[in-house]
Amino acid sequence: MTATVLDPRTALVVVDLQKGIVALPTAHPAEDVVANSAALADAFRAKGLPVLLVRVTGGAPGRTEGAARSGEPAADWADIVPELGPRDGDVVVTKRQWGAFHGTPLDLELRRRGITQVVLTGIGVESTARAAHEHGYHVTIATDAVTDMDAGAHRNSLEKIFPRLAETDTSAAIAALLG
Repeated sequence: MTATVLDPRTALVVVDLQKGIVALPTAHPAEDVVANSAALADAFRAKGLPVLLVRVTGGAPGRTEGAARSGEPAADWADIVPELGPRDGDVVVTKRQWGAFHGTPLDLELRRRGITQVVLTGIGVESTARAAHEHGYHVTIATDAVTDMDAGAHRNSLEKIFPRLAETDTSAAIAALLG
């Protein structure tokens, strides 16, 4: 699907583009995701629209079949990559699970600003996209500014999940909609 319009009160939400996550293997090169996200962030800032940078500092409790991470992360593991900031006026949201809405002030920060639409970029954005849709936001996903740790999961998100929750397009096409 092609992104058709951006609401006047749209925010960019960048998920997990932090030093520790971008250093991990991803389905598509993290440096491309960072570069495309940074270009969108600059375009949003130039229009006076909010940029919210989400970082993860922990994991939800509960047993899984996946291997638990061991050891202490590096001291700068949760630092937002310098290409993105934060810059003056940006909001940094810290999450402790996959999705950026549960247990965080993200929805409150968006609603305080009258936001009706979110553009999502980052690594592993599916949970956040689902929650944004469930919270009633119009959702747009920049397909060249997202990736996942697993190529199959990334492909499934792009082909099966995102079209049911959002409009999708490239970061350049979305930036062009900003006018």
